[in-house]
This record gives sequence, structure tokens and C-alpha cells, in this order.
Amino acid sequence: MTEKKPGWFSRLTQGLSKTSQQLTEQVTSVFVANKTLDAAAVEALEDMLIESDFGPHIAASIAGKMAAKKFASTDDYAVKEALAEAIAEELKGREDRFDPLSGPKPYIVLFVGVNGSGKTTTLGKIAAALTTKGAKVLIVAGDTFRAAAVEQLKVWAERAKADFMGRKTGADAAGLAYDATVRAKEEGYDVVLIDTAGRLQNKQQLMDELLKIVRVIKKVDPDAPHETLLVLDATVGRNALSQEQIFGRQAFVSGLVMTKLDGTARGGILVPIAKASDAPIKLIGVGEDIDDLQPFRASAFARSMVGLEPLGD
Repeated sequence: MTEKKPGWFSRLTQGLSKTSQQLTEQVTSVFVANKTLDAAAVEALEDMLIESDFGPHIAASIAGKMAAKKFASTDDYAVKEALAEAIAEELKGREDRFDPLSGPKPYIVLFVGVNGSGKTTTLGKIAAALTTKGAKVLIVAGDTFRAAAVEQLKVWAERAKADFMGRKTGADAAGLAYDATVRAKEEGYDVVLIDTAGRLQNKQQLMDELLKIVRVIKKVDPDAPHETLLVLDATVGRNALSQEQIFGRQAFVSGLVMTKLDGTARGGILVPIAKASDAPIKLIGVGEDIDDLQPFRASAFARSMVGLEPLGD
């Protein structure tokens, strides 16, 4: 008999275990029975949160909320619940749905982000999830500068049973995006997923290319792209925050995807990114399997971050 795979929230909790173990072991140690936190303990708590990449302002906010509470010395669960509530409060209003099948057809989605962020894999996982629902999906290899990215997307297209479009190395990415959009309209595709280059050696050149892609797509459909997802790698910590600033301000990002949360002890970086960005977080990833990419829910994330099973799993 095949062993049943744990539910998503259980996998989320397991995936965030590197962060939660470091964070909660230290946090619970600073609480004294039936006493509020003194100034030294509050400072220690802030330091622990900063080590998990929450950043100084958010760390101070969370520590302030925790300082107002009292806990029994043996009640680790209550401490974790209070910490989860404080984290979730910081994320209030920073989640949103990614639902391309509820929008116009073809629904055009651009994927942006630096090389190595998990952008191509994220696109492939989304394609697989959509075709499983019966959608007609076109994958477009818009990173024409990396042959490896094109080959990786071909594999994902076969795995997802989606159609594929690509060009030779060095071809014009905007021209490919234009042709893909025209094809999608003529052939009745539900969703078009377009990968883009992620080179940061020349930031302005990269942004100019992204803006050109957007302009030519709009020649076919003035409302497209309907979604621009910025994919960020949690394992790079504060660098992910700078990447959000680079792309978010110029590439018209409409949603964030945070990947590789299972590979870092600093998963707290999601919180300052969510608060700093004009775009909400829509998806998070905690593994390599197709179903390890799921919608972001602030409460579930916060509880998992402190080692608690999200409610309802």
C-alpha cells in the first residue's frame, strides 16, 4: 500500500523547520514564568528575529507585542501561538490569489527574477497544475540567452503535457513573446506562461528588454500581460529584498512567488519583502514536487514558521 503523502500544511511546517527550530528554541528560552519581558529580554528577542531575517523594524514590532503578554514557564505552545499571531499580523493584507483560469483567455503570465531563483521550475509547476485541471497551456522560453533554460522548459512542457515555443539562442525575446501571444489567441489557449531572462550584470538592459516584451504583447492584447510574477529565492536572504526593489519598481510586478523556503533557516525574509513590496505574495514553495508550490496564506505561514500545524490541515 502506498504511503499517503502529508498534506500541504504539514509539508509547509516541515519545510520551514530550519527556521522554526532556530527561532522558537531561542524565543521560548527568554520567557520567565508569569512575568512580562524586561528590556534585556525584549532586546534578545529582537536579535533572534533579526537573525531569522525579519529585519530590525519588524523585529521590534513583534517583540513589542510579545512583551505585553505573560506566559507560564512550561507553556511553550502558548508562546508559539502568540508569536505566530504577531507574525501573521505583520503580513495582514499581503496575500492574494493567483487564479489564471478565472481571467480572460488567453491569460498571459510573465515570470521575472534573477537566474537561479527557481523561476523556470516555478513556471513548470504552474503549467503542470493548470493542465491537470484541463487547461490548454503554452510555455514560452523567453530567456533566449540561456540554452539550459530552454531545455529545462522543454522538459517541463513534456512533463506537464503543455505546448512549447522557443527560439535559437540569442533570438529576440520580445519577438518570441509577440508571436506566442498571437498564436495563443488564434489557437484558443487558456494560459500562456512566458519565461524571461534574469541577468543582473546590466540591470538597465534587462529592464529595457522586459519593458519591450510588455509593449509588444500589448500590441496584440492591450490588457496583457495579465500577471507579472516575480520569483524570489528565500535562501539568499536580504539579497531577495534588493531583488524585489530592482524588479518591483520597473517591471510592473503584480505578484510575488517565494521559493526554497525549505532550504533556509532565515525564512523570516518573506515578511519584510511582503511589507516592502507594492505587490502581494501569491505563491510559496517548500520542495521539489509539483504540489510543493501552493497559494500563500499568511496565517498558515506564520504558524508553520514557529513549528505549529496550521489550523485545518
